[in-house]
Amino acid sequence: MTEPLSPRWVWKATAIFWGGALLALLLRSVWASLHTFVLLMLVSLFLSLAIEPAANRLARRGWRRGVATFTILLLVIVVVFVFVIAILALVGQQVADLLVHSERYVTKTVNFINDTFGAHLRPDKIVSTINDPNGRVQRFIKSQQGRVVELSVTALTLLVETFSVMLFTFYLVADGPKLRRAICSRLRPERQRKVLAAWELAIEKTGGYLYSRVLLGGASAVVHWIGLAIIGVRAPLALALWVGVVGQFLPVIGTYAAGALPVLVAFLDSPGKALVALIFITVYVQIQDYVFLPRVSRRTMALHPGRHAPHQYARSAAADRIRRLFHLRMLASSQWVAGRAMITTSIATTSEQVDRFIGAFAEWCRIDGDVVREEVGGC
Repeated sequence: MTEPLSPRWVWKATAIFWGGALLALLLRSVWASLHTFVLLMLVSLFLSLAIEPAANRLARRGWRRGVATFTILLLVIVVVFVFVIAILALVGQQVADLLVHSERYVTKTVNFINDTFGAHLRPDKIVSTINDPNGRVQRFIKSQQGRVVELSVTALTLLVETFSVMLFTFYLVADGPKLRRAICSRLRPERQRKVLAAWELAIEKTGGYLYSRVLLGGASAVVHWIGLAIIGVRAPLALALWVGVVGQFLPVIGTYAAGALPVLVAFLDSPGKALVALIFITVYVQIQDYVFLPRVSRRTMALHPGRHAPHQYARSAAADRIRRLFHLRMLASSQWVAGRAMITTSIATTSEQVDRFIGAFAEWCRIDGDVVREEVGGC
């Protein structure tokens, strides 16, 4: 009796291997086609959670939900449009001024370097190098001229994606109650209560986060407008709007990107002004993070300020990108989650288990567990 050429498991393993490989390629192809759509839906979901508290408030005052949502989105679009126009006007003005007076700026910068650091650079030689048609600077400028069409297509794509986000956000907010009813109707009653509670929590905390950013951004814009005007920096209003918006809504690098532009504009006038502007911006950021942020978060997100909260927020800068982005929202949510855990499981759960739960959640969020425990003590 002859034995089979190979065991049966070999054919099964081969089929599983190639089937898994084909499935992976299929999922990769689907994700490559839909990743932009998924990203737009995630952004729309976040915006819907952020503006739904305002839409609910207007609806309670007698507004139709669709009209309230459309009004809020229109206000957001107007604010963003004004911000973009102000920044583009500032950038265009600075670029035109730099091109016209490039030799003067180069000479002033070289003289400052020579006087401050004892260098022996020649301004006329550097200017001739920049103006050399065959030099690196002029070749770089010429190489960028062909990217006008590419930039136009990118701008059009961004405009279409923005419109898609606004459309998705409108329907998520206007039909929010219907969407929740449709989802919860497929769940058991006890699950329905948990899902609705979590959904309301997400709306409350995300809306509070957005409103805290708006308040901090407005205060930052006003303070920087006054400060930059006193220093004598050009276009202080546009720069103040830039600092207020980018510094609050761009995670991780927002503070540095926001402060770099005013310092650069001031440096074009005078290195001394740039130094004063840098000191002013640095001092205000410290005051904002250690004085304004805890108080505003306590009012808008019901977030316990804690004596360690500013330190923990600074420490979270060492964590990965997603944790930095959602740090404050997770901290606010953890207070509610931990409190509910102690209330709903007080019969079947020991205090040691609850303490372990709080510690694990706080460790993942990069927050101080003692701050969460203080909040839970008041639940």
